[in-house]
Amino acid sequence: MKELTFYKYHGAGNDFVIVDNRGLTFPADNIAYIEWLCDRRFGIGGDGLMLLQSKEGYDFEMRYFNSDGREASMCGNGGRCIVAFAARLGIIKGKTEFIAVDGPHEAVLESDGTVSLKMTDVKQIDVTGGEYFLDTGSPHFVRFLDNIDSVDVYNEGRAVRYSDRFREKGTNVNFVQQSGNHLVVYTYERGVEAETLACGTGITASVLSAAHKSGLDKGLFSVKAKGGDLSVSFEKAKEGFTNIWLRGPAAFVFRGTIAPNL
Repeated sequence: MKELTFYKYHGAGNDFVIVDNRGLTFPADNIAYIEWLCDRRFGIGGDGLMLLQSKEGYDFEMRYFNSDGREASMCGNGGRCIVAFAARLGIIKGKTEFIAVDGPHEAVLESDGTVSLKMTDVKQIDVTGGEYFLDTGSPHFVRFLDNIDSVDVYNEGRAVRYSDRFREKGTNVNFVQQSGNHLVVYTYERGVEAETLACGTGITASVLSAAHKSGLDKGLFSVKAKGGDLSVSFEKAKEGFTNIWLRGPAAFVFRGTIAPNL
């Protein structure tokens, strides 16, 4: 295995190792290697790893792996960061269309580094006892709280993630405090198996749950995560929601090389 060139990005503190894999040289089936790269003590460190690859008919393909080394469902903040990375490589300029595991995505890169990412339509929201479950490219459980700072995100999130209801496939877990069209969101992420500073698909799920709860046909919500501020706009569809855009920062941190893990 050769020395690896990588790039580090974060979207509101949700951080990623990104690799230009247009040459298809990265060992994407090596779970232990990817887990090591994401390890904050022995590797580079990150909530996940992404590969940018060529794909006919699109500007590029995004492949996302959780920090446990396994290829995963869609990551919203990762999607925004890989758009910024594609611009750095000269693949795109202001607008792009790329393909990810959940289908095609449009995105817009602004001059200040902010990226707006169009999310997949959400056709179904399940509500049980005032708690919500929906898929925004990844599965998300949403619980609303009066005082979010009282929640133990790790232990309560883990309890839901491994509950009988979700034991087979797991779920991401979001705790939300709402004040009008402003949310505070804390997320326990499946595959990371810990709280992350922000989760794009989780923030999207939280906004759509709040819109469903409030009976809104369209809107724009501002969201505060522990790692920064984002926003989500949406429109009500005949079934669920459409024209969903996740907007927030996508910051380049550093470029580096790492020796093989022998």
